[in-house]
Amino acid sequence: MVVTSAVLWVGVPFGWLWVGSQVQAETDSLGLALLVMAVGVTTSIVFLMRLLGWLNLQHIHARERRGLETYGNVALEGVMAVSAGLALVSFCIWFFLFSGSSPVPVNLGF
Repeated sequence: MVVTSAVLWVGVPFGWLWVGSQVQAETDSLGLALLVMAVGVTTSIVFLMRLLGWLNLQHIHARERRGLETYGNVALEGVMAVSAGLALVSFCIWFFLFSGSSPVPVNLGF
């Protein structure tokens, strides 16, 4: 679940941005590149969410087979929350420290 959620937050956006850039470079059409990226991202997210649901179900069944109490979707929810938080923190660190897009104080003209 951890690897799949990391792919969902990081791999899908970067992967489809790269594919879109290749489509635009080959066809010189921004519209086609955006269409390919939109369809690709949507399809990838649907596939990965189904996979995460299946993995969560396997986790629940494994706990039941061991005689442990099941808590529903707690494992999936925890993995998604932690991976989303890590993705957000990682993005902020990259954006503010490494991308060259540090915030600049606004001059209000006073």
